[in-house]
Amino acid sequence: MLLLVATVVSATQAPFPPPDLTQRAGFDQRLGASIPAHAGFRDVNGKPVDLHTLANGKPLLLALGYYRCPNLCDVVLKGMAHSLAGLDLRPGRDFEVAFVSIDPAETPADARHAQAMLARMQPKASVPRWHFLTGDQPSITALARAVGFRYFYDENLHQYAHAAGLVAITPDGKVAQYFFGVSWPPASLRLALVHASQGELGSVIDRLVLLCCGYDPSTGRYSLAIGRTMQVLGVAFVLALGGWLMWLRRRARA
Repeated sequence: MLLLVATVVSATQAPFPPPDLTQRAGFDQRLGASIPAHAGFRDVNGKPVDLHTLANGKPLLLALGYYRCPNLCDVVLKGMAHSLAGLDLRPGRDFEVAFVSIDPAETPADARHAQAMLARMQPKASVPRWHFLTGDQPSITALARAVGFRYFYDENLHQYAHAAGLVAITPDGKVAQYFFGVSWPPASLRLALVHASQGELGSVIDRLVLLCCGYDPSTGRYSLAIGRTMQVLGVAFVLALGGWLMWLRRRARA
């Protein structure tokens, strides 16, 4: 009973989030925007790196958060690992993955610790090939603004308030797509990476699927585009009919 009362009292004394939370924290979609080439970060070994060099001509899957986050970021990282473990595309080979801390006080040691823990929990996600980065405030601010990531430090809660999601970036550093939340279908992430690769990844089937599926910016997901599907089926029918008629004509001549 005493433990129950203590729990209720502590819960009632916990500070409430600010009323303007959704205005101060969230995503502003900036499709086509360029990530800053001058923004420098540090990897888990403290080595300077920028996202353009890190991507090395491949599409980049980017997430922002912080390593000491008591709630959301751990769920985001686990969601990323779970989704990427289900892909036939591989980090470091076909695309790059970067998690960037929004807390300038965090260090490469924090990033290294987070990477090691996630790698033990999700061995199939190739976490050692991911990039866990830290940086100074100007670089963090420049990147966050470029991808439309709004966040702030809540003095009452003593933690950062921020959104959850992924950003797919093209090899030339432009924002291609957004994925919101903490769980994403592997098939959708694959399509996003194929689209962001600008023709470097995927098969003919992937491109046909992209024709038939439309990306919905409001939800950050792919949905079946009826109009496109009908167009593709219509073209396929015309080609099939034309081939059949040519076969009949050749047979009649024979």
